[in-house]
Amino acid sequence: MSFRNRLTLFFVLIVIVPMLSLTVVLFTLIADNETGKQDAGVAARQTAAIHLYDEARDAAGKALVHVGRDLKLATALRAGDQVAASRRATVLLDELSIKRIVIVRGTSPFVDVGSTTAVFPATRPLTDTDGAPIGTLQVSTSGPKSYATLVKRVTGLNVLIVRGGTILADTLGVGGRAPALPAKPATVEVAGGKYRTAAFRVPGFQGAQIRVAVLGSTAKVRSNVRQSRLFAGALLFGFFTLAFLFALLVSRSLQRQIGGFLEAARRIGSGDFGARVPTVGSDEFAELGDEFNRMSGELEKKIAEVEAEQARLALAMRRIGETFASNLDRDALLEIVLRTAVDGSGAAGGRATIRSRPEAQLHQVAQAGSLDDLTAALRQAEAAVLESGASREVTVGGVTALAHPLRAVQQSEEDGPPRITGIVSVARPGTPFRPSERELFHYLAGQASVSIENVGLHERVERQAVTDELTGLANRRRFQQVLSGEVERSRRFGQPVGLVMLDIDNFKKVNDTYGHPAGDLVLREVARVVREASREIDEPARYGGEEMAVILPGTDVEGAFQLAERIREDIAELRLPIRTAEDEPLRVTASFGVATHPHSAADPRSLIAGADAALYEAKHSGKNRTVRAAEVAQS
Repeated sequence: MSFRNRLTLFFVLIVIVPMLSLTVVLFTLIADNETGKQDAGVAARQTAAIHLYDEARDAAGKALVHVGRDLKLATALRAGDQVAASRRATVLLDELSIKRIVIVRGTSPFVDVGSTTAVFPATRPLTDTDGAPIGTLQVSTSGPKSYATLVKRVTGLNVLIVRGGTILADTLGVGGRAPALPAKPATVEVAGGKYRTAAFRVPGFQGAQIRVAVLGSTAKVRSNVRQSRLFAGALLFGFFTLAFLFALLVSRSLQRQIGGFLEAARRIGSGDFGARVPTVGSDEFAELGDEFNRMSGELEKKIAEVEAEQARLALAMRRIGETFASNLDRDALLEIVLRTAVDGSGAAGGRATIRSRPEAQLHQVAQAGSLDDLTAALRQAEAAVLESGASREVTVGGVTALAHPLRAVQQSEEDGPPRITGIVSVARPGTPFRPSERELFHYLAGQASVSIENVGLHERVERQAVTDELTGLANRRRFQQVLSGEVERSRRFGQPVGLVMLDIDNFKKVNDTYGHPAGDLVLREVARVVREASREIDEPARYGGEEMAVILPGTDVEGAFQLAERIREDIAELRLPIRTAEDEPLRVTASFGVATHPHSAADPRSLIAGADAALYEAKHSGKNRTVRAAEVAQS
């Protein structure tokens, strides 16, 4: 990314993005503020509407007292004369200026006269002289239209009176089905206009609910929001214009100064160490220019020192090569060899490959530098080494590659010629390698061969120290070390560890009947079965004599039991090349004991004891079977 693009990005991040965010927040606050003011006004007028409702309820209450005390109506109600009661209630409507009278007995109206749209009834229970309930009396003196007109005259806002989804009265001339009226202040659309509404709910006749809503038009609010946003936008635009002009001036000044530095740097890169940067003023760029000029003066002195240092570096690399033979970490050794070879030969990159067996494929174990454009040359050079058995240098597509074989040291004359165990190869595009670079590369690769052989010998000695020679399984010392470590890991991380112990049935009889070579064959074949049935993380071992064991990390008692059963069945299917008295192949079986930590034991010693006790139980309960330590504990 160019310097100009970085300045543009910087301006966008510190000016435009914050300003856009501020604009969004400010416009939102303006809208919320205007809406809040309107909501406050609507809420105040809602309070006035509630007071008018209370007055209507009070008037209905006074009328209800007169109706409740009317003797003729009471007489008709006691007699259960519905016609007489309705006739008297109709007379009371005119006498008391009542809109509606409803008397409910049971669950249905006994008397219902007056306007069905009357609202805001007063309610009281009716009782007989002995206190027995007769019914419920509801009286209303208010009609929805008169109430809506009164509220609008008092509050100046439009009104909706709704019952059961139907508009009883409104000041907008809507009628019909009512819009949804939220309990909280919200914007609703009525008759093609948008209003902020505040609604309250009051009881009606026979349990019906009446919702009264006052509506404030949002037209003025939208106008106020638009004006406030235009004013805020003008201020923000002015600020943005000033910021842009200032950024433009600063950007051009910085580009002129950076251009001077770039021109001087190019001249120095071409070998003109007399190039100087013009410095003006006393700011940080002037100080940087002075330091740049001092640096170019020092470069000439450093060139001579670097040439002398290269000679010392070549000598140091040879000394490093002499230390490789004592290194016992093969992969780390090859990485050091490779990095040193790449640096010493001036290569762009390289890699080291090895193989575990003569017929196996080479696989990469170390890499230095990028191999994107070098792979084809490296592969051809490595193929030439495998074909000829000697070092090779090839050039492919303008890329030169050097490859050197890593050989196993010959142990005896019977071993034949030393075999190739790996290859170290480096490559670079353009200039071929000089003789001194090739010599240093082959020297380092040759030292690596000796060191790798030492690593192999060291690994072989370590392997022999923990491996049983006859079976190839871990010996008892290795078994104890691994078991202690796995039990400790089980305690720390809460994961179970299983232990399977097995003993070959009637092994002494095999030795006595067919001889010790036959017994050794049985041990090797059983060990092979145990090793093949085990996972990579398991540790099969020869515990002693004809007794073997398998340590199972992360395995509970059921998992250990299933593994033991598989091994037991595989052993029972063995057919050994030893002829019995019946002229049949020799067959053997084994008994198994299974235990786990922490289920069966608390430490390595008790874990071994639990598995051994289970094995003893398997032996004495018929052999060729598997017993869990838990079964031993329960018996």
